Amino acid sequence: MKQKNSYERIYEVVKQIPYGKVASYGQIAALAGNPRWARVVGYALHVNPDPETIPCYRVVNREGRLSEAFVFGGVNQQKALLEQEGIEIADNCVDMERFRWSKMVY
Repeated sequence: MKQKNSYERIYEVVKQIPYGKVASYGQIAALAGNPRWARVVGYALHVNPDPETIPCYRVVNREGRLSEAFVFGGVNQQKALLEQEGIEIADNCVDMERFRWSKMVY
């Protein structure tokens, strides 16, 4: 059986982020198997092969900041997609206390 590469593992985790929630790059990295992969998560999302099923716009930095380099139209597109899900944005930042996906590594 073929073992999944790091990008495939990252995509599997991102697919699980629920509607109306966000996760940080570090949280995705830890859930994908390596807490040091936060930067790798960014690289993987930048080349997202299937934006229809891999909601990379739900990934923000640890402080809740939106990505200036968001691949599908910049920060304004990420903001619009998140707001469509009821996530409130202030100064291009999400309230992580309120909107963070609660799944963590145990």
